[in-house]
Amino acid sequence: MPAMPPALTIVGLGPGDPALLTLAARDALAAASEVWLRTARHPAVPDLPPGPAYRSFDDVYESAETFDAVYETIVARVLDLARRPEGVVYAVPGHPLFGEATVRALLTRAPEAGIATRIVPGVSFVDTVSLALGLDPLSDGLLVLDALALDPHGRRLMPERPTVVAQIYDRAAASRAKLALLEAYPAHHPVRVVSAPSADAPRVVTTTLAKLDHEDVFDHLATLYLPSVPVAEDVRTFEGLRGIVAQLRAPEGGCPWDLEQTHETLKRYLLEEAYEAIDALDAGDPARLAEELGDLLMQVVLHAQVAEDEGEFVVEHVIGAIAAKLVRRHPHVFGEVEVAGADEVVRNWEVLKKEERGDAPVLDAVPKAMPALAQAQSVHSRAAKAGLAGAAPSLAPVAHMLQKLVRGERIRGDELGAALFALAAAARANELDAEESLRLEIRRFREDVARREQARASA
Repeated sequence: MPAMPPALTIVGLGPGDPALLTLAARDALAAASEVWLRTARHPAVPDLPPGPAYRSFDDVYESAETFDAVYETIVARVLDLARRPEGVVYAVPGHPLFGEATVRALLTRAPEAGIATRIVPGVSFVDTVSLALGLDPLSDGLLVLDALALDPHGRRLMPERPTVVAQIYDRAAASRAKLALLEAYPAHHPVRVVSAPSADAPRVVTTTLAKLDHEDVFDHLATLYLPSVPVAEDVRTFEGLRGIVAQLRAPEGGCPWDLEQTHETLKRYLLEEAYEAIDALDAGDPARLAEELGDLLMQVVLHAQVAEDEGEFVVEHVIGAIAAKLVRRHPHVFGEVEVAGADEVVRNWEVLKKEERGDAPVLDAVPKAMPALAQAQSVHSRAAKAGLAGAAPSLAPVAHMLQKLVRGERIRGDELGAALFALAAAARANELDAEESLRLEIRRFREDVARREQARASA
């Protein structure tokens, strides 16, 4: 008879109450001669089926310095045990596939080691927390997060959705979770902690996020619940901004001014906010730049909301278009293309843009609403890259204009335009930004006038 392959059975012990241990889990445990527990610090352990020798990895928690080290050691030891002819039964709290880092690692590495795996489900913390708080995870759109994996910058947080955070196992873990959550939630936001949940009497404590780590209610089975944040208080996420703008445009209870806006009426604000952001950049003021970029982002979201109200497109189309373009134009990052440096990236970018543009005229990609000097340099640049710029830039229009001015003659608008257009071409040829150069000169002039004005006032 051929030998049985190495085997690993992973059993879920449920959330704590022995009554919630499933029949399948009891049968799997009772059939084993030996069971390894990730931790024996679980309320169901004293009432597990008699017969097997129960051993735990609690000694690893005491000897390792980090949770990553703990989990790596446990995984390695479980795989060694699974290689035995009799295999191993490994039991974990809750459901094996809910927030169990060792199980995720075992399911990845066991097949590579030729070890067959079997999962025996258990009642999860989501089940008991939902029961304790009267939640419907599907209808409520419940977001489930691991306290050990919370993003300190809040990028995984969605305050518009009710959220549970598992593994708030002590006050220190609560403090770390609180700091991460405060990146997206207001400090006064109400929260509830469900600890040592059972089928009969789960303990539920209500507090605020700011006072979360002041409570003495945490154990290795504690779970935090955060209800969704009201629209007016969800002020640190993109979805929150989108919700606020949608409320401003709501037919009932919205803002009369916002309801009257169209793409056409909003055009000038989009341009103004872009200029104000550039001013903040020039001033080297990060706080002001953050504010001005917010104003610019609001214009983008407002245009997207107007479009959604008119049935044109939604903001996901805006995000999807630019995200797809970035991936498509960076094959050296998201594909197999190799580049030698930034210059080659730019050349590839132009090739990809040309492929996307197809037979469209070269200059169609230059917005006609651009400031005239910047537009002049851009059309020069695009025509040159397409081999359509003609001869080298001529400064004859500039010389002609200067000669008339020296003679005291008036110049015409077309002569001034031709001179400026020639200067934009010269800027491109000398790898200068004509618009930026003029803006810097204007800034110097403004500063000089301000100094003269101050000197006059103090004289």
